Amino acid sequence: MPGATRWTGRRARPRPRRGIRVAAPAAAGVAAAGASILATSPDVFELPIPARVGVTVVAGLLVGLLAWGNARLPGGGEKTREPEIGPSWRPPDQWPPASAHFTGREEALAELRGVFAERFDGRGHTARPDATSALVVSVYGRAGVGKSALTAMFGNEIGDWFPDGRLYADLRGVDAPIDPKEVLTGFLRALGVRLATDPGGTDELRQLWLTWTRGRRILIGLDNADDADQVLPLLPAEPGCAVIVTSRRPLYLLNTYDKRLDVFSEAMGVELLARLAGGERVAADLASAQTIVGLCERLPLAISICGGRLATRENWTLAELAGRLADERRRLDQLELAPNKGVRASLQLSYAYCTDDQKRLLRLLSQVAAPDVPDRVAGELLAIQPIQGADHLEALMEAQLAECSGKDAARQLRYRLHELVRLFAHDIAVAEEAEEGRRAAVERVLSGYRHHTQRAAMARWPQDWSPTGRHPGGGAAGQVQASAADWLNAERLSLVAMVHQAKNLGLWEQAFGVGRAFCSLCHSLRAYWSDWRAVADIVCEAAGHLDDPKSLGIALIERSAVTGGLGLRREALADAERALDIFTEGGHIWWAARAMRAVGMTLSSEGNMDRGETFLVEAIAAFRAEGDRWWSARTQRNLAELRLRQLRLDEAVVLLEEALNIFEEDGNRYSEAQTLRVYGEVLSAQARSRNSGGDPAGAGGAFIRAGLTLHRAAEMFRARGEQWEVARCLRAAGEVGNPGREHGLLELEQVRKAADILSSLGDTWGEARTLVSAGRAHARLGRFTDAENALNAALQAFGRLGDRWWAAQSLYYLGRVRLDARRTDDAEAPLREAYDIFATLGDQAAMKRVREYLSASGPPDPR
Repeated sequence: MPGATRWTGRRARPRPRRGIRVAAPAAAGVAAAGASILATSPDVFELPIPARVGVTVVAGLLVGLLAWGNARLPGGGEKTREPEIGPSWRPPDQWPPASAHFTGREEALAELRGVFAERFDGRGHTARPDATSALVVSVYGRAGVGKSALTAMFGNEIGDWFPDGRLYADLRGVDAPIDPKEVLTGFLRALGVRLATDPGGTDELRQLWLTWTRGRRILIGLDNADDADQVLPLLPAEPGCAVIVTSRRPLYLLNTYDKRLDVFSEAMGVELLARLAGGERVAADLASAQTIVGLCERLPLAISICGGRLATRENWTLAELAGRLADERRRLDQLELAPNKGVRASLQLSYAYCTDDQKRLLRLLSQVAAPDVPDRVAGELLAIQPIQGADHLEALMEAQLAECSGKDAARQLRYRLHELVRLFAHDIAVAEEAEEGRRAAVERVLSGYRHHTQRAAMARWPQDWSPTGRHPGGGAAGQVQASAADWLNAERLSLVAMVHQAKNLGLWEQAFGVGRAFCSLCHSLRAYWSDWRAVADIVCEAAGHLDDPKSLGIALIERSAVTGGLGLRREALADAERALDIFTEGGHIWWAARAMRAVGMTLSSEGNMDRGETFLVEAIAAFRAEGDRWWSARTQRNLAELRLRQLRLDEAVVLLEEALNIFEEDGNRYSEAQTLRVYGEVLSAQARSRNSGGDPAGAGGAFIRAGLTLHRAAEMFRARGEQWEVARCLRAAGEVGNPGREHGLLELEQVRKAADILSSLGDTWGEARTLVSAGRAHARLGRFTDAENALNAALQAFGRLGDRWWAAQSLYYLGRVRLDARRTDDAEAPLREAYDIFATLGDQAAMKRVREYLSASGPPDPR
């Protein structure tokens, strides 16, 4: 230790003179000889009685002198002696050197500096006057995260704060934990304490440890601790001392500062790789370096191994190593330096520490495809009570084999395996768990997900599950303790992964059950469109394997809903018509009515108004015959939307007011808000019609009424957190068409807000539809270039989606914009193209609208 050549301060006792040390053995020998002679002399010589008594007394005194001399010899009764401190003595310095490739950890080092600076002043680095015990810092984290490297670096940085020495011991916690007695013995000897052959037990050594550390400033490093019982005897009481402990699990020591060390950031990982493999090499292929760091899960040990392999294999490219790591079956092999040195060996130590139940839970967790799970899954895997499974899961987390990823939107704690841990556990599971056992465990988890997903879906949209429209179990989805929407947000990725896993394992009943409920949730929320479509395909496949026509019909309706929403009208129509055939043949009247509605909506969306109207009217009659008020009212609203497109506005109003009465009577606020939104769109169309018909006064009141109705609907949806429905209300408010620049700017802003929401929800069709609204809003403001750009973008989007009707509608509005901009010649081409598409679709009402503008040299403005 620089500058430290003697003990600082304290309890120095006068050292025995060397002459006394030499004379003591000689005196003891003479005394022993004299005592022996005198003790035998009465038997050899005839002496008077007084002389015999005198000889005996003298012999006793010599024996006492002998005993005293033995007591002062080394090892003669005292367990310790003063350390021999001479001019050449130096305080112990056992601290390991810092790694030459130490990288990053600026935040962790700054945190440690702050903790030590708070305890020790900045001048002499002495403990604060109010400190009553040693400073203890506990750094814990998963295997290979760099705990030892961090403490080695920091301990060398603050070495001169502790002039009385630095002690260090590897406690070998998860391998073969060292007895604290051995560590204390080594520390005391390092301090110069001369111990007897049998210095006593742990308690006696601890008393010596407290004695010899009192009044001194020593830094103590305890690396790789097993538990608190191993560490507590090694903690000094002296406030001037500090202890840094590392462990894989939290130790819960009293009066400590605990720091959990996490994996590297990507930047730190790339920097470490560059230091080991060469900066120029990494810079030349940064993308592959980032891939390597990601596949190493940003674990410093794994990155170090990769860097070392690259450094010794100059012919390897970073891309080649990344390719090797990408193969999950070989990844852990690539992260080994020797049979017992690498990531696998490090994880094996943590695994060996677990109980049998914890080991089995880890193995089975590796078989679950979900990226993270709530704690109930642990109980399902082990077929035990949820609370017992949760306890085992917490134990794995403390062993740094699992981690808690926090509370989700449904306020559930979620857990995941580190990716390298998952690969490690998967290898063991395949070797030790029978395939039937692994499959049965996954099936139990799928059964749990089916139960919870159906419960959430029924609470969210009961009318999708039975004609009565009530949850079979009554009440809301109580177990998730949150709204169904929050529950889906929390579980979406896990649900999608589990449905795919059920398909891959051929567990078709579970794939259908979980997938059908997932689709119902997505349908009701109009969210997660790409996931909804993928799962709907699996649900149809699963229904085919179940050999149950009714299940297949339900699956086809689900897929028709998502493909129709994405603008894939032909696919949607084919599925809906096939479902109708299945339900009709099977005599499932209520489901047949739902299929009729799906066919009617798809036909009307395609522009085939007459056929669509026929199916919708038949569906309304069928629902009424079944006594289902909710579905008959909802289908009336769909028919009203068709009437709006046909400009049969008065008929639309009658249908909507009847539906509103039903929803209000039944207390169905969600459906009431949906119907109000359509009602506001119809009122807007009536207002525009009055305005173009020369009744601006009447139109003004109608515009106000339309705006208030749409605002009320939007607020009802906001209160429920229904973002997709809010976006539809905003888009409708942006299409009201109230004259005046102030109103035009406000409507354009509403459209932009709608576009942002739909984009965040992944509704590509909704985004394209909102571009049409934006084009119309720009045109009303006289921004014809912006209007054309928006409408052309909408035209391209609908082309990609295959939605011919809305592509034609985009062309129709594009022609009108060019007419408004006095570009009559340029307007004819899009209008004629729109007319031709509407003609092929059989949409007579749309054809009539286009003809008016084709024949007019100066078109009216009914917007």
